[in-house]
Amino acid sequence: MVSPRPSEISTSAHERVYRTLRTRIMHGEIAPGQALTLRGIGREFEVSMTPARESVRRLVAEGALFLSSSGRVSTPELSNERIEELAALRALLEVELASRALPRAHMALIDRLQNINMTVAEMISKRDAVGYIRSNLEFHRALYLRAQAPAMLAMAETVWLQLGPTMRALYGRLRRTEPPHNHKLIIAALKAGDEPGLRLAVRSDVTQGLRMLAG
Repeated sequence: MVSPRPSEISTSAHERVYRTLRTRIMHGEIAPGQALTLRGIGREFEVSMTPARESVRRLVAEGALFLSSSGRVSTPELSNERIEELAALRALLEVELASRALPRAHMALIDRLQNINMTVAEMISKRDAVGYIRSNLEFHRALYLRAQAPAMLAMAETVWLQLGPTMRALYGRLRRTEPPHNHKLIIAALKAGDEPGLRLAVRSDVTQGLRMLAG
């Protein structure tokens, strides 16, 4: 058996750290403005400074982390203007993805969306903010995968990533007691093959809360 080369071990470690941190940020597990240190990342993941540094570098490039002029790394604290910009991007990208998904939205997908929405409701009843964000994004991703537009979906996920910590703050302000009403409208529009209704429901769903936060 051939042992992996050091470069292969480093790449594997870097990918593991990057993926785990990326998921945590996207799901709002890390608060806005929270500092991260390379030493702390290395200690938690039991890796050297190189995979930790490379993971942080990628996340900074994606806008998931902010690197100050002094070298401090933290999750971003978004201005109202930035939140408004990202909400507008969500509306542009996700409405188009939903529209492209509609012709391929068969009953199996609709059943899956209804099941995910039940999970959203469960997370809300448990007051589980991270679980809510995770299942809410799963609802949207399941629909958009049917669009078969991977470049567009990757762009949407980058926006989700930049918004993750802010979405956690938004959840606390909304104090939801039931799943988003627009999810039901999205499912109804898919069942009816109603493209204008679907576009409106998706636009409302992805912008209303964020615009309230920015306002």
